[in-house]
Amino acid sequence: INIIDTPGHIDFTAEVQRSLRVLDGGVVVFDAVSGVEPQSETVWHQADLFGVPRVCFVNKMDRPGADLDRTVRMIVDRLKAHPLPVQLPIFSEQEFMGVIDLFQMKALIFSDEPGTEPRVEEIPSDDATARTAREQMVERIAATDEALTVSFLSGEQIPNRELQRALRRAVIDNKLVPVFIGSALYNRGIQPLLDGVVRYLPSPVDTRPTDGIDPRTGASVARRADADEPFCSLAFKIVSDPFVGRLTYLRVYSGELERGSTVYNPGRGFDERVSRLYHMYADERQQIKSCQAGDIVGVVGLKQTFTGDTLCDADHEILL
Repeated sequence: INIIDTPGHIDFTAEVQRSLRVLDGGVVVFDAVSGVEPQSETVWHQADLFGVPRVCFVNKMDRPGADLDRTVRMIVDRLKAHPLPVQLPIFSEQEFMGVIDLFQMKALIFSDEPGTEPRVEEIPSDDATARTAREQMVERIAATDEALTVSFLSGEQIPNRELQRALRRAVIDNKLVPVFIGSALYNRGIQPLLDGVVRYLPSPVDTRPTDGIDPRTGASVARRADADEPFCSLAFKIVSDPFVGRLTYLRVYSGELERGSTVYNPGRGFDERVSRLYHMYADERQQIKSCQAGDIVGVVGLKQTFTGDTLCDADHEILL
């Protein structure tokens, strides 16, 4: 999983757009006290334009004045979205301690130690708030799937596995947006959020083929996220690295790219040689021999490629 951290501030709109162009899914972070802020609106509407499936994370639940219900209402009113809370907060003497998982109907209690697994506890059987929230969640998920709607209306108990599969499909189709909660400062709620990323956001093979045009004929062409397809990628960021020099970030949409190979830039009409390939870990790099469809990599050796340029197989030209 490649994680791209985009700026939230409106001054960096171009950076956000470049990132949204190459993402398969997004985690949108909201402040539990401030709710939906103006820059959040801007980024959300940009993600709508690119059709990026999303999950929400309501952060800073530890702060005085944190209000999950208000934040969810603001997401509906200001973003015209369809948020679906999948957790409820647990407070102890005004302190945010954990969450109720509405799928498992269990309490997850967090410690402040980084990397520690949350403690799983039973919730009171008479917790009417949690029961009501789960019923509403199940009803809204079932409404996105015809078979589940029939089961729900028949009063059947729908297994969590089926609900989660249906929610994944609804997220990929941008029908629902799961809402997770936590406090990043105290490492509370992070593990369930990461599980949610894996469970609900699409992998490259879940997304529709990438569209482009054949620069020679003007005809529409598409590339599937498959290593056996002709190579096709987009350069979405250029940086100057003090150790390796000019570093180009590529999102590979199809095919495979090997170190030392030559690629074609159809927009500018010349070949480029890939001298080195890297997996990026913030400011650290790990050199790799090859990459393939779905990967995001750093490339050294591209001297005349700029942000927004397509790189592809010279025998199968495509312009994204």
